[in-house]
Amino acid sequence: MLTAILIMAGLAVALGLILGYAALKFRVEGNPLTEKAAAILPNTQCGQCGYAGCAPYAQAVAEGKAATNLCVPGGDPVAKGLAELLGVEFQPVNYGEGQAAGPKPKQVAFIDENLCIGCTACLKACPQDAILGASKMMHTVIAQYCTGCELCVAPCPVDCISMIPVGADIASWKWKYPVYQIKKAA
Repeated sequence: MLTAILIMAGLAVALGLILGYAALKFRVEGNPLTEKAAAILPNTQCGQCGYAGCAPYAQAVAEGKAATNLCVPGGDPVAKGLAELLGVEFQPVNYGEGQAAGPKPKQVAFIDENLCIGCTACLKACPQDAILGASKMMHTVIAQYCTGCELCVAPCPVDCISMIPVGADIASWKWKYPVYQIKKAA
């Protein structure tokens, strides 16, 4: 019995060492441009650029397979940042047909609770988990987590979800520059 345990432990150590060596020897470096592009994007995961989220879009931009002006929530500042990163000419964001020549105002989803049937279609569609509810129960939107991507509107079978513009007030305003906190000395 002791011999079997020692043999198994020896095999585990040997295989661990082989796997560790292989991980170091055959390591694949990620594209640093992809990471920089992902840092510029707003990470709303809305899919309005035509990609499944910000990470696939950042990879496509870094590889030169996508234009730098597809991020609707980020608008022109994100397009400028991506163009500068890649060293290409800046092109304004294409906001789509029938829209004004500028970004949409910030909006959040609103669920009419009297019409909601609790189908959970909106729960599955929301990339930010901003919708709270259970099957066959009323759903509601947690406004502070909603990015206004509108992905929850289309799957709703009873059209109980609408997008409501959010006014700029002290509660919804965000500083566009990074905030650095000063740690107090103990």
